[in-house]
Amino acid sequence: MDKIRVAIVGYGNIGRFSLEAVEAADDMVCAGVVRRSGSADGIAELASYKVVSDIRELGRVDVAILATPSRKVRENAEKYLAMGISTVDSFDIHTEICELRAALAPIAEANGAVSVISAGWDPGSDSVVRSLMQGLAPKGISYTNFGPGRSMGHSVAAKAVPGVKDALSVTIPVGTGLHRRMVYVELETGADAAAVAAAIKADPYFSHDETHVIPVDSVDALNDMGHGVNLVRKGVSGATHNQLLEFNMKINNPALTGQVLVMAARAAVRQRPGCYTMIEIPVIDYLAGERETLIRQLV
Repeated sequence: MDKIRVAIVGYGNIGRFSLEAVEAADDMVCAGVVRRSGSADGIAELASYKVVSDIRELGRVDVAILATPSRKVRENAEKYLAMGISTVDSFDIHTEICELRAALAPIAEANGAVSVISAGWDPGSDSVVRSLMQGLAPKGISYTNFGPGRSMGHSVAAKAVPGVKDALSVTIPVGTGLHRRMVYVELETGADAAAVAAAIKADPYFSHDETHVIPVDSVDALNDMGHGVNLVRKGVSGATHNQLLEFNMKINNPALTGQVLVMAARAAVRQRPGCYTMIEIPVIDYLAGERETLIRQLV
């Protein structure tokens, strides 16, 4: 079979790690990278790739990995789906996922394309684990405890606040699914620290959690891409109580996000046109290899 031709749209941390994951996948090839500048800008690892500002310059593209901030996902997905190019993204604003799915589904269907949304590790692969846990113990309560670690989405949201030169949002698990956000900000000269803190706390990324905004001289001196999650479900299987299920991982945040996006890109070419979250797709479709071989190995 022809290899899946993948374009990477955006080249920040997620774009860089997505490229590494594409390079490591035997069934994929990177068709090129789409950047606003249309240039590699001296980035050594892009020297062997075509870097463009318009995806149409890359020829055939089967799937576009949208390595962009969540608030830019919809406009990019709509544009590429209208061209008949399938998309995958790591949109992470949990309360807006159903709205995004409803908006992208008709565009994807009308143009014979597939959109896999919110395909990071949470939402994304953790969503698949939560679904399995709920199936194993249908009655009960699940808790998702993040961190401690750097939240990319929250950091990007804080950095976008006027007066902020750079930002690092660290998620601290309080327990039972509750979290504290420690937001370290490097302020622009003359910025009002109190106004910046108020704007960050009012942002939907932060408004539902205990949030502390702390001005620092250098965000880079604090930055660590490590993160993690602890998923717990306490519930009932059939009529049997006291079932305790637990899943843990400690990860490099953007590296795992890039890998999940590549899994989703593979699955995208195996679905009918439409828009999907990860829990709607058969798990086997995320894996490289022949179906029969995978069944023999994994069942």
